[in-house]
Order: sequence, then C-alpha cells, then structure tokens
Amino acid sequence: MRILVAEDHPSLARSIADGLRDDGYAVDLTFDGNEALHLAGSNPYDLMILDIMLPGRDGFSIIQVLRRRDVQIPILCLTARDGIVDRVKGLDLGADDYLVKPFAWEELLARVRSMVRRGHGKKSATISVGDLEIDTARKSARRGGTAIELSAREFALLEYLAHRQGQVVTRSDIWEHLYDQHDETTSNVVDVYIGYLRNKIDKEFPTKLIHTRRGQGYLLGVEG
Repeated sequence: MRILVAEDHPSLARSIADGLRDDGYAVDLTFDGNEALHLAGSNPYDLMILDIMLPGRDGFSIIQVLRRRDVQIPILCLTARDGIVDRVKGLDLGADDYLVKPFAWEELLARVRSMVRRGHGKKSATISVGDLEIDTARKSARRGGTAIELSAREFALLEYLAHRQGQVVTRSDIWEHLYDQHDETTSNVVDVYIGYLRNKIDKEFPTKLIHTRRGQGYLLGVEG
C-alpha cells in the first residue's frame, strides 16, 4: 500500500514516514501544499495523510481541489487545531477522517489500516481467499490453519492482491502501489516477489491461489 504524507513539520513528517515504512507501507513525503496537490493528483495512492497547515496551499484547499477533480484518494487530516469548526469544514470538503495532534502512534496506524480497507471496499480486517486468511491488522497470514511467515514487502503484495481479489492486476499497477517515487527498482521486481509468495502460499497446497494471466498480470483467487 502506498501513502502520501504531507506535513510541514520536518521531524514529525519523517517520523510518520519512517514508522509507516517500518509497518510495510510505501511512502512519499512532502512538506509543501502545492507539491502535495500535484503528487495526490498524479499517483495512485491508497491514502493521503494531510496536515491542514501547509505552506504554499493549505489542506482545506487541497481537499477542495482534489474532490472537485474527482480524485477519490482517502484523506486523513492531521492538525493542531482541535476546534469543531475546522473538523467539520475538513469533513464537509471531503476529508474521510481527522486526527488532532498530538496523537498516539497506535491510533494513527489503526486509522490508516481502517481507511485503506474502506478505500478498497473492505469492512473487516480479515480477508479470506479459499483457505487463506489474511489479517490486515496484525499483518499476518494463515493457510489451512498454518501460519505463513512473510516479509513486510511480501505481506504488502499479498494484501494488495487480496484487496483486488478475483481481479487481474498488472505488474505496473502493483509496482505503483508497493514502491514510492524515489525507489530505483523496476516493475520486474514484482515477478520476483510473486515467486516468493507462490513458494509460501501455494507450493505445499494442491489448490493454487496465485494465477498468472500472460500479457496481463496476476490474480489472487480460487479458480475452477
């Protein structure tokens, strides 16, 4: 999952970005409102964490422009303003949630997970694909009742495929959601990680869940 963090306080911004990366998210970071608007309108983010008080263009203006352009990225607002008027304004303009500084890191992560799920049309933290269970809250997976050890990148790929269960997802689409703008790897790395997942998810089971559509991409689901 790929997240845009737009926050003008450098140490807080980097702390949020580092924490999200440690949790397996790809993160793009900006300190400027105009750049935040450009990035949000140009990339397929799964979530935007937006500080209201940004230089160049404030968060309210960014929300308004994005929604007017029908950019439906989920937006979590961060602000030191705890007044009800500002919260109502942000939500009325099209923000999806609000978090007042200072906040507990665990709460931010919980809201991020919840909003990413909702953005993909999921209500439960657990996604089932046949006998495979993916817990997006605990970042864990089990198949046939057996725990599967996954790296953060492997889980991110599995989670993204699970959110698109039954749909063919292109290599470039996967890459755009799993890697940030400064990552120098190419989309071919997706094939490598698909191979890693197959070894862990499918190798020991007669029913395969990860399928290749030649010339199109990959699909996670039960076929037949």
